[in-house]
Amino acid sequence: MKFFRLDLLTLLISLFILNSCKNQDNLGLNVDPSQQINGTLIDTATLTSKTIPEDSVVTSGLARTPLAYFKDPAIGTSEANIATLLSLPNSTAYSLPSGTVTIDSAVLVLPFNDGFYGDSLTSKYKINVYQLAEQPSSNLVYYGNKTWQVNRGTVLGSQSFNSRTHTPFKITDIVSGAKDTLKTVPSQLRVKLNPNFIYNNLFGASTAVLNSNNLFQNQVKGLYLTLDKGQQGNGGRFYLTLDSSRVDIYYKSTSGTTIDTAIVSLPLANRAAEIKRTYSTTVQAALGSTATTQETVYFEGMGGTRTKISFPYLKNIIKDAGADVIINRAELVVTAAPGTDIPYIPTDLLTLYRYDIALQRTEVPDALGGTGSSVVDPRFISVATFGGKYAPSERAYHFIITGYISDLMRGKTVDYGTYIGPIVDNTLTSDVVAIAATAQTAGRTIAIGAVTNKASANYPYRMKLNIIYTKATK
Repeated sequence: MKFFRLDLLTLLISLFILNSCKNQDNLGLNVDPSQQINGTLIDTATLTSKTIPEDSVVTSGLARTPLAYFKDPAIGTSEANIATLLSLPNSTAYSLPSGTVTIDSAVLVLPFNDGFYGDSLTSKYKINVYQLAEQPSSNLVYYGNKTWQVNRGTVLGSQSFNSRTHTPFKITDIVSGAKDTLKTVPSQLRVKLNPNFIYNNLFGASTAVLNSNNLFQNQVKGLYLTLDKGQQGNGGRFYLTLDSSRVDIYYKSTSGTTIDTAIVSLPLANRAAEIKRTYSTTVQAALGSTATTQETVYFEGMGGTRTKISFPYLKNIIKDAGADVIINRAELVVTAAPGTDIPYIPTDLLTLYRYDIALQRTEVPDALGGTGSSVVDPRFISVATFGGKYAPSERAYHFIITGYISDLMRGKTVDYGTYIGPIVDNTLTSDVVAIAATAQTAGRTIAIGAVTNKASANYPYRMKLNIIYTKATK
């Protein structure tokens, strides 16, 4: 009975306290209506959007080099071929092994890099390797529009394969003077080369050539890698890590009755991707259009297309609302066109940037931060907050550009051009917003641009700028 009375007393006190509250929703401090701050949302700010070509992209010396042949039904056909130098072992003078040398096999080893885009299920691929007819320079910068001269009369090697860019497998590890062993290696593309080509250019080369890497490269010229155009399916885009790519030569050296197996490697030196495109009729029309704005815009990776946007009437917002307004938040939303995310998902990441007075790329204030910038804008929060990451649940990208929109509205910044384009999908691990044109993006996005006609089927998915502002209290 003691505990029962205590529980009953507690219950009665609680009911008394709660009953004394005439309005249980009025919790916390009372706010004076004259001092209350209410934000106003505008989501009908006028935008324009237009698909334009990407700037020329550097393709030499990349950490991720594209190798591609992709027939995108909506965008068109694109290909990326690779031209690369070969170097002597360790890129220095090479001494021939003693005895009689015979080659068991020569294998071009091409480790995959993350970033495949295309058909990994039904497409079958075949890589062909040729000898270059011109020598790439070891210190020049090459762009994707460079066309390479190739000796196409003889195929040095070819290999059919499936898209298995994350599947490791086992190879034989040659141990000189000991028993060979098996080892597991990361996923890679391995192409057997003509052993006669290797023998003539290495073991059969003169002492002068073997003593000079420059003379060796001048003799060999280099290799040209391309995917067969007769492949099954729509194909796709692969990325290779050429820094660790090489030609492994498995050979036997015979001295009297002694036979030993060994391996020597020829590393790849400077390399570049040659990018070619044939756009679909729809994309060609978009690129050639003189219209002020387009309802559908295209973001094509591998240095393809980007979108130019503008906000022509921002200053009218201040005029209508009064000069004393504070922009609390400005968010640009870009949504993928319905049905365009199957079977090829939109690219993982987009970036937003502007042109300066010299028409050079520069960050907007909200992206001006991190260790890579000489000046950090106080409105910069983080790369992740700035946005551009694809959200599958919404099929959309979001950019927080509060500082940029505020500066445009107040005339502190002139819009010499604002652009959205694809960037590498691991950029969010950095503390710098990437804005440079790049060939290291695999994907594409077909998005809804600026739509002003509310009767349009695309109006709910239109590119829009959400602005929340408050009027300052004097």
